[in-house]
Amino acid sequence: MKMITQMKMAAAAILVTAPMALPTAVSAQEFPLVAGEYSNVSGIYIKDGGAFKYATHLAGQWTKVQEFAKSQGWISDYKILINENPRDGEPTLYLMTTFASIPDAAESERRNKAYDAFMKSSAEQQITESGNRAEYRTVKSSILLREYTVR
Repeated sequence: MKMITQMKMAAAAILVTAPMALPTAVSAQEFPLVAGEYSNVSGIYIKDGGAFKYATHLAGQWTKVQEFAKSQGWISDYKILINENPRDGEPTLYLMTTFASIPDAAESERRNKAYDAFMKSSAEQQITESGNRAEYRTVKSSILLREYTVR
């Protein structure tokens, strides 16, 4: 009998103190997470013998484009992430760009024109150059992620 009374008292103590242990910022009315920036992550497979050629492209042209986008405020960050232990079929590396919002159609057109002027080339030339990289790399995947932080 004494054991049951002690268990009831312990349970009562837990019920009384439990609400104090919960974070005060999260109420029943508020979602506990806050939406943040987006990150687009592309998984790239590099063909045998193509690592140096693709690394040269990333260090040159790709970085130049990312820096331009960053200077325009279109992106906030970019990264090259190497898959150190790729399993069969997994990408060799991931390219990540982070940005605050997705542009609407009109903003996308404005950015495309600004990009063409910056690159001093047409969309056709840029698409051809991208296709030429298929000789040493394959885009395996693309995913759009959004960061959420605790309120």
